[in-house]
Amino acid sequence: MSTEIRNLEPTSLWNHFADLNAVPRGSKKEERVIQFMVDFGKKLNLDTIVDPVGNVIIKKPASPGMEHRVTTVLQSHLDMVHQKNSDTVFDFDTEGIKMHVDGDWVRADGTTLGADNGLGVASIMAVLSSTTIKHPAIEALFTIDEETGMTGAKGLEAGYLNGEILLNLDTEDDNEIDIGCAGGVDITATRAYNEVNTSNSGTGYAITVKGLCGGHSGMDIHRGLGNANKIMNRIFFETQEHVRINSINGGSLRNAIPRESFAVIVVKEANEAKFLKLIKKVIKSIQKELITMEPDLEILVEQTDRPEKVMTSISQESLIKTLYAAHNGVFRLSPDMEDLVETSNNIARVVVKDEHIKISCLTRSSVESTKMDLANTLRATFELGGFEVAFAGSYPGWQPNTDSPILKTLENIYADLFGKKANVVACHAGLECGILGTNYPEMDMISFGPTIKGAHSPDERACISSTKKYWKFFLKILEEIPSKN
Repeated sequence: MSTEIRNLEPTSLWNHFADLNAVPRGSKKEERVIQFMVDFGKKLNLDTIVDPVGNVIIKKPASPGMEHRVTTVLQSHLDMVHQKNSDTVFDFDTEGIKMHVDGDWVRADGTTLGADNGLGVASIMAVLSSTTIKHPAIEALFTIDEETGMTGAKGLEAGYLNGEILLNLDTEDDNEIDIGCAGGVDITATRAYNEVNTSNSGTGYAITVKGLCGGHSGMDIHRGLGNANKIMNRIFFETQEHVRINSINGGSLRNAIPRESFAVIVVKEANEAKFLKLIKKVIKSIQKELITMEPDLEILVEQTDRPEKVMTSISQESLIKTLYAAHNGVFRLSPDMEDLVETSNNIARVVVKDEHIKISCLTRSSVESTKMDLANTLRATFELGGFEVAFAGSYPGWQPNTDSPILKTLENIYADLFGKKANVVACHAGLECGILGTNYPEMDMISFGPTIKGAHSPDERACISSTKKYWKFFLKILEEIPSKN
């Protein structure tokens, strides 16, 4: 671990972040980080519990003179997205994140950084461990599995928390105060297909789509970034008369825009010259279209060993047409909040192997009925292609409340500290506030955080100067938490 990270200001926050990033903490693999947080709370002699699903709650009494202030919940999630570049050698299950300073940014070496939501966790740890920060009575809530199902927030039962205000530290622009978010539902389409023996006269080719930016499938979905699964399928659509597919392995996590896709195909020897000429033209068109947003896009076509089996022509045609028709990207903009994506879908994962196809999507929306409208649109598309479709992991959005008392407090503090108004927004990411509100409906919730770019991708980076700004804002908020009625 580079000592330059630990020397950044505010040192307490960055040191806790460095400690946290030394602990593997992938979604659904949080056992070690749960124990890390329990040990942290107990070492401080603070009331520390783990609820039945694995959320960690650490309670700290108010600092002297702040006992009359409203008890406040500080909330962040412990898990992080695991993404790495294909040429990066790294084991997320055993290694801590390797970080370095790059100008005004902290980055990881070819992997996700874990600033989402590690900076929020580290901020809370810094408050819990401090003997000088002024704060009301605190209930620190560290949830699990936010990134792949929000099962921690869903599993938190009523009665564990007494706070009247919740500060969620999981947004990614220091100019914004978030008062709403999208809900989501996982969509999985599966079907079997038939294979036939490969022609002895065919040539094997490996097609690789790589170099895409990727990113957060909610926060970045409006940017026009390339989706590796859709790009690969477009290549097949354009060249299908020459191509027989053996396998596809595209994308990774449902909440990450897919950066890479890999396929193995067979081209009949008689069609090889036409295929190579055509695919070169297709690649050039795709790269030209995406050059502004995806300057590093590479599409490689390389000879490989000829596989023994390929899809039947009927199965291949069904797959290609179904994926071409399946909606990806923004579905609807909000009519109520300017520039807010209301509803979207991410075709996150496509696997074709051993006579089985699996396509995984994450559909998001801040409006429940529109979320299900798009989900049913996708269901219809996949079922027309002969797929079985399952919905899972549905969670609600967080309805904006412009009359929130804590919102007014934060707006005033931001204006006083920085001489301008904060942007009050709702986001297209899935924050846990809407879910937590089901069991704590009277809790006044707000979300804010430091500037983080490229979340859910190996380009994830945290802004150093922004983290300073955010920390100043956060400490003033704690100091200005209103008195009890």
